[in-house]
Amino acid sequence: MKLTYKKCGDYLIPNLIPDPEPEGELRKFGLMRRSYLEDHRRGIYSGLLLSGKLKEHLLSVQEQAEETFDLLVKQMSEREGVTEQLKARDQMLWVRGMNNIRARAEEIVREEIIYIL
Repeated sequence: MKLTYKKCGDYLIPNLIPDPEPEGELRKFGLMRRSYLEDHRRGIYSGLLLSGKLKEHLLSVQEQAEETFDLLVKQMSEREGVTEQLKARDQMLWVRGMNNIRARAEEIVREEIIYIL
């Protein structure tokens, strides 16, 4: 490893250049995971942050959580009959059903992915 230094007064300070972060935007589940690690798993959070792997980890967990969430919502809505036909017939019943399904799916994702991995 070749290090370069910058002179600041009487001191030589190394020029540390971090690796570029992976492309991608943190959304709901990625931000939830970061918050959980900061508050409850401080050692893991610090280790990932110092190694430069935090954003990569958060994006990975976010992708897995979003895929699981979408799959759960689809399966639950089919099983419970919350379909487009119901939406056309009784919109408020459909909204109530979808809100219930999305809340349950989000709770499952939080408990099985966000707070476990």
